[in-house]
Amino acid sequence: MVEDRWLSVDEIALYLGVKRDTVYKWIDRKQMPAHKVGRLWKFRKEEIDEWVRSGGGNRRDEANDG
Repeated sequence: MVEDRWLSVDEIALYLGVKRDTVYKWIDRKQMPAHKVGRLWKFRKEEIDEWVRSGGGNRRDEANDG
């Protein structure tokens, strides 16, 4: 069975090897694919992988701390 669940900010930060503040910056400034569920941001690993492959997090001008 394939695990197909929504990831939290902390989980996606750990997965990408960045700080959680960087994740919030990327959502705001780099159109990182994220979904608001109530007050929480949730992520699909597949969407994040595609975003990274397409160069979504490449520029280092805004989020240098990752």
